[in-house]
Amino acid sequence: MNAPRAIDFDSAHALPVFDDAARLQFSEFYPETPHVLKHGLASHPLLELGSLASLAERIPESSIEYNRGDLPVGIDGKPGSTGLSIGETIRAIHRANSWAVLKNIEQDERYRGLLLSLLDEIRPQIEAKTGAMLRPQGFIFISSPNAVTPYHFDPEHNILLQITGSKIMTQFPAGDPQFAPDEVHETYHSGGARELSWNDELMQGACECPIGPGEAVFVPVMAPHFVKVGPESSISLSITWRSDWSFAEADARGFNRILRKAGFRPARPGRWPAGNHPKAYAYRALRKVGLVG
Repeated sequence: MNAPRAIDFDSAHALPVFDDAARLQFSEFYPETPHVLKHGLASHPLLELGSLASLAERIPESSIEYNRGDLPVGIDGKPGSTGLSIGETIRAIHRANSWAVLKNIEQDERYRGLLLSLLDEIRPQIEAKTGAMLRPQGFIFISSPNAVTPYHFDPEHNILLQITGSKIMTQFPAGDPQFAPDEVHETYHSGGARELSWNDELMQGACECPIGPGEAVFVPVMAPHFVKVGPESSISLSITWRSDWSFAEADARGFNRILRKAGFRPARPGRWPAGNHPKAYAYRALRKVGLVG
């Protein structure tokens, strides 16, 4: 899959966003080790509050999630709203006490160009390790000062670029049931929630990654994490992709759920570079004939 050229970049963004040193560092740690790297996208017209509010008002409601920002690290269920519209929330994010995410920004042509041009810069490093870069997606987070994104995991390979403000992303080892039980993984891959239960003892395994403008943090597939925003409002761009490995891991989790429901205690999928194809193929075969959703 060849990425198109970026759309609406001005001359200030003619140089690569990830320089040689950043790409070398990424190549060293991808795909399993969290790390902070530099980027050159500290400002961009598409990432200003007015542009983001306009984007939020024209994309489908299903592509928007926003709620209160003054949350604990661990929550049960989805948090409540503030009563503001998404446009009002973004335009007044410095005082809205909110957290918002605009999902799948690639559905807008201008933002798709931005996303694909960024991913194209690191495509060689990605594909050398995990093969073809699949299903590129982008997410933009707009957060009030001191907002918290509670403890959860995500199914994509992810680089979070900090644009304005600061954050501390606290990550935990991916694939370790101490931090995300196997049963929660299996339920998620069958349509369940991605939020995780929290207790303070988990901090013994934490990797804290503070980032500010011009810095980014890499998040491995399914690595549990939570995020705390600093004393100023924040804008972050998350560029994500999938790989054959990530899809095999997900389908192996789905097959394990079937085994567990049948009374077995299945071994959890291996982490990269271990393959999970036997269980993945079995699950896909069951899905193909309509025995699983």
